[in-house]
Amino acid sequence: QVRLVESGGGLVQAGGSLRLSCTSSRRTSSNNGMGWFRQAPGKGREFVAAINWRGGSPTYADSVKGRFTITKAYGGSTANLQMNSLTPEDTAVYYCAVARSSGAATSADMYSSWGQGTQVTVSS
Repeated sequence: QVRLVESGGGLVQAGGSLRLSCTSSRRTSSNNGMGWFRQAPGKGREFVAAINWRGGSPTYADSVKGRFTITKAYGGSTANLQMNSLTPEDTAVYYCAVARSSGAATSADMYSSWGQGTQVTVSS
């Protein structure tokens, strides 16, 4: 079982930035794509960003494109999410996940391991 540990969440004012990090406990995840999802109060879990095992093909939800950047070292087991120009609509619990395959998957059912989540709150 892969264990994922997320860090970097917190409270920030609108327009500010946060950087989330996710580290996997097993090296096997270095051959897998990784992604970030989020869940706001009263809403379902939604895709945010994903990246393939080589750290390439970054893919983003339209709502965060141009503001968020996902990175992953080639074959590494850590994925980061740099979030800029945050708005109150970005408030959610953010989850890191390891994909079943090596690609940058955008659907939650393509992921096999999930972190416990980190809270991001953006005040207006």
